[in-house]
Amino acid sequence: MNSIEIILFIVAVVGVIALGIWKSRDEVTSGETGASDYFLAGRGLTWWLVGFSLIAANISTEQFVGMSGSSANWLGMAIASYEWIAAVTLVFVAFWFLPRFLKAGLYTIPEFLEYRFNGVARLAMAIPAIITLVFVATSSVIYSGAKFISEYYNDVPVLNSLTAMCWLIAIFSALYVFVGGLKACAWTDLIWGAALILGGVVVLWFAMTELGERPASELIQTKVINSTATVQDLEKAGAWERLMLLNDGKDGEAVVSDGANLSGGKMHMVRPKEDSDIPWTALLIGLWIPNLFYWGLNQYIVQRTLGSKSLAEGQKGIVFAAFLKLIIPFVVVIPGILAFNLFSKDLNEGAIKGNKELLATHGVSALYKVDVDYVKLYPAEAAKVLETNAKILGGEVSIPADATPELAAQVINDLANSGVEKDKALVPVGMLKGYDYDSAFPVLVRNLIKPYPLISWFVLAALCGAVISSLASMLNSASTIATMDLYAKFTGVTDSARLVFLGRVFVVIFVILAALVAPALSNFSSIFSYIQEFQGFISPGILTVFIFGFFSPKTPRWFGVVGIVTNIIAYAAFKWLIGPWIVANELWYASEIAFLDRMAICFFIVIIIGIVITILKPLAKPVVLPVNDQIELTTSFGAKIVGGIVVVLTIALYAVFW
Repeated sequence: MNSIEIILFIVAVVGVIALGIWKSRDEVTSGETGASDYFLAGRGLTWWLVGFSLIAANISTEQFVGMSGSSANWLGMAIASYEWIAAVTLVFVAFWFLPRFLKAGLYTIPEFLEYRFNGVARLAMAIPAIITLVFVATSSVIYSGAKFISEYYNDVPVLNSLTAMCWLIAIFSALYVFVGGLKACAWTDLIWGAALILGGVVVLWFAMTELGERPASELIQTKVINSTATVQDLEKAGAWERLMLLNDGKDGEAVVSDGANLSGGKMHMVRPKEDSDIPWTALLIGLWIPNLFYWGLNQYIVQRTLGSKSLAEGQKGIVFAAFLKLIIPFVVVIPGILAFNLFSKDLNEGAIKGNKELLATHGVSALYKVDVDYVKLYPAEAAKVLETNAKILGGEVSIPADATPELAAQVINDLANSGVEKDKALVPVGMLKGYDYDSAFPVLVRNLIKPYPLISWFVLAALCGAVISSLASMLNSASTIATMDLYAKFTGVTDSARLVFLGRVFVVIFVILAALVAPALSNFSSIFSYIQEFQGFISPGILTVFIFGFFSPKTPRWFGVVGIVTNIIAYAAFKWLIGPWIVANELWYASEIAFLDRMAICFFIVIIIGIVITILKPLAKPVVLPVNDQIELTTSFGAKIVGGIVVVLTIALYAVFW
């Protein structure tokens, strides 16, 4: 451990947090404006605070760990769709969602549902929102932050413990938000947002430099199988050309393929319709659903825009964030691809360590699942896993001699998953992996940046500061919903001091729950997929309900609850019942229905139900929403121009990486 690095790192993190708390010193937690000051920064955020705060809240180690891990695996550049489609989504949110929210003077997004539908609809969104924020968003950021630190300091006691780091990060984040509220979050986000992007650029520069200098004979081992590049080609090439030769081929001949890592090109945005994560069909509808929900209806994100001093300031801030989103894949996704090209051995060693810990905890006589890389790298061990699983379940299953690694992994995992049908206690204890892809970005930083303490402290502080800042924002949002949508709603309490006190109590409760869940996320093959899969249960239904709330004033009030509940039931059915039946009867074009396609299906089901209900049972009198006359609601013309430029640039980027 380098003392210079540690000292500079601590000074930076503590200094920025102190700045945020100092900037929030004028908050009044009592009186008429107390709750507004604590939960919405007094509704006084300017566009640059809103913009950087949106980015810092969104791009934490959740992205640097999860998204880089997905790009290191088979998805490659395709995972960037979450960023580039988000840029267009933000433009839409700025001019369609935000005006309606600010006009109503909302504290929380569920509050809108009570105004437009009823109190039950508000509750139906508030409870899942809290569950998602605490057990999905907050726990995953705690996990990814702890994952980064434990991988970075993998030879330092305590710091190399995933569980210990989960609790340390949780405690520091809770202390921070407990004191400062949203205003402290916004000011620290300003620093961390800029530092994150700059830190990502630093890592990218070091990685590209290393790629240009690494022996071609080593790099060729990480080439996708349908690239015709040779060692001689790599020796003649510069860094960027090497990246393309390894992952796209000499003349772009390495097309994408539905299969394990290295089975096809990794520099393309459009993947086969059979892809389990981001099929091209999802780009049409499915991917827009979580994006619109996340950026337009997610309290953790939208709370920053609700704190804008005016509609124009909020719109300028959102469009500024949209422009920054176009940059993110170059500092998050491409470094993930580079991590596999440069340090696949380290990713393998990380998986071996994780597998040993899993086996040491549960023993060899337990049900395990495996990923495709594990089967490819360790076919004999994979066969033993199948044998053990079959023995536990009292049956005999064999893998055909000519089976592909994908088929072999499917056979093993299907058998492991079938145990719960016989006995609810027979649940797979975890997954054995060939590569620890979630460690891709930490491995890059550890190998390339750590030797330079005068630089590494900055990257480390930016990433860890972003974790603390994101967690503080999530906890603040969860406590806002719990306080305003649940406690204040049911008790009728309006005293600001009491509401702020309860908000702080909820912060403590939620951070403890999230820290308990976080270490268990290491059992998921991809933290990013875990987050997105869970969103499928709530985002299509809530998005549909808001669409009807915005654009259909005669839709009955009771549709709010019907739409949300219908989506939960439909998504669960397509995930565990209808979907598997459709695939088993060869009525689908892939081996499974991708979660983004499930989102699209459920979205259209709820849309159809909403249309039918509106036609059959329209309201006699359109709903009139409340109007907040305390905020300037003039639209920003300049933001419209920049928003148009962002849309054009997004189309251009898709054309380049198609």
